[in-house]
Parts: sequence; C-alpha cells; structure tokens
Amino acid sequence: MASSADARARTMTEMLGRRPGLTLLAMLALLAALPVIVHDPYPLHIMTLFLLFAIFASGWNLTLGILGLKTLGHHAFFAIGAYASAMLSFYAGISPWLTIWAGAATAMLAGLLIGIPILRIRSMPHVAIVTLAFAEIVRLVLANLKDWTRGELGFWGIEAMPSLHLGGTELAFGTGKPLGSYLLALVFFALVHVGLLALLRGRVGLTLVAMRDSETAAESLGVDLTRWKLGAFALSAAIVGFSGALYAHYVQILTPTSTVGPEMLVSLLAMIIVGGVGRFLGPVLGAALLTVLGEVLREFGDYRMLLYGGIVVLFVLAAPRGIAGWLDAISLWRADRKPS
Repeated sequence: MASSADARARTMTEMLGRRPGLTLLAMLALLAALPVIVHDPYPLHIMTLFLLFAIFASGWNLTLGILGLKTLGHHAFFAIGAYASAMLSFYAGISPWLTIWAGAATAMLAGLLIGIPILRIRSMPHVAIVTLAFAEIVRLVLANLKDWTRGELGFWGIEAMPSLHLGGTELAFGTGKPLGSYLLALVFFALVHVGLLALLRGRVGLTLVAMRDSETAAESLGVDLTRWKLGAFALSAAIVGFSGALYAHYVQILTPTSTVGPEMLVSLLAMIIVGGVGRFLGPVLGAALLTVLGEVLREFGDYRMLLYGGIVVLFVLAAPRGIAGWLDAISLWRADRKPS
C-alpha cells in the first residue's frame, strides 16, 4: 500500500514539479516586474505573444502530455476561438470582453463534437491522423468562406479589447499598445495556470495520469474512459480557443494559414516537446524559449523554419525530457549532494 502511495507521489511530482505553487508564484512575480525593467515596446510585444502561446501550449499539453492522447489538431481550436470571437465582435458589434468567452465556448463545443467519435478510438496513430485532418478541414473552410472571413486576404478590422480605466490610469490594448496588452495577457496567463494547477493537484490530475499510464487498469478501477477523455479534451479545446480569441484581438488581423497552418502546428508542438511533454510548467518554458528564438531567426527569411527545426532537434537530443525534466534532474542532483 505504501509503495503504491509512493508511486503516485512520484508521478505527481514528476508532472507538477517539486514545488509547483511556489514556482508558479515566482514566475508570475518575475513576469509582473518585467514592465518596470523593460520599457522598449518590442520586447513587451514578444513577451505578450509568449504569454498567449504559453496558454495555448498548456491547454494542448493537458491532452497531449498529461492524458497521453496524441492529438495533432489543436491549432484548429485556436483558429476557431480566434475567428469566432473576431467575427462576433466585427459583425454583431458585441464587446470583445464577451466574445473572448464565446470564442472559448465555440472551441469547446467543437472539441466535444469531434471528440465524441474519435476518443473511442484506442489506436493513438489513428487519433493523431483524424485530428490532423480535422485541422486541415477547418483551414480549408476558413479559407473558402471568403464572404465572411476574406480567406487568405486576411480578416482585418478586428476590434482591440476595450480600454480599462483604473483610477486615473487608462490601460489600452491591441497592436501598438504593448504595456496594456502585456498586462492583460499576464492576468489571463495567471488565471489559466492557477486554475490548471488547482485541477491537476487533486483527483482530476491523478485520474488523467492513471489513464495515461494504463487505460485498462484505470477502467478496472471504475474510471469511465470515454467521459473523462471527452471532458479533458473539451477543457483543453476551450483553453486553446481562449488563447486564440485573445490573440485575435491583440494582432487584429487573421488568416487561415497563420492560425491553423502547418507553421503554427510545428511551432506549438515544438514548444511542448522542448519544454517537457506532460509536465505542468514544461510548455511555459518551451514557449518562452521558442517564441524568443522564432523572433531572433526572422532575419534569416526563408531559412528561418529550417534553422528553427534544426535547433529544436538538437535541443531534444540534448535534453529528451525537456527543459522541465532537465531542471528537475539538476534539483535532484543538488538535493543528493547536500550533507545529511
């Protein structure tokens, strides 16, 4: 019995880290202090993108890493959330403060609809292929609904998040408003990750990991695999769709290729793998590294993705468990070297 409890504790520690709450708090404090140190708009823009992509990567990691479902179509939910929020705001005149939640809800509904047939499939390669095909269908639909989305010409004129008045200070959001946009992204980044941490530290986290390690064993203990998979998939889709909605009102122009094209798939998948698949803060670390790296490599033009891919491959070979796994190994090594 004790060995079983120890095994569960080790599994949860591997997923969440040694002190996940304290680590997350320290990370949020550092990110909150950044605008005090950095005043240049460009780094704040890059960090805003990092925060939005970190929400995306953490939402995807919920199914890809923690639950162990090899889904390759989550960028479709990013696009669905982005376009749903942008089009509701543009055509219906609804405030983006409301449409971002509608974007998340639309992505969650799409996750439920696609999840019901595919999550009964036990073959992971088939799940990967079907979800990838779903993403391509979403891209083609968005590209061909030109009367509504303007296709690859770009859906422009998207309203930025309305300004907030805090005391005598006005916080403006959107392109060209780096400070307000960064702080808004940071608030939602904090809310998503605090919520995920609270969820994963309890029964939900244990159940998802148990299903990942052995579906047969989890089912023998009374776990309804289909219901749990569908719930996790829908939550994951909602988080990713929410990040897409925030992204739409930040960049204020969308194209099918930029939101659900292969570059988005490769970039976000690389963030999860480099950061550490199945680890709570792994996608955040991967998003931080690769968002900055992607911007640094822009000056190489057409060779950017080639260099990006090569660096990712080298990094994965050097640290196969990701940045989070590498940091955990260092922490354990230091703990073992302490005198008893």
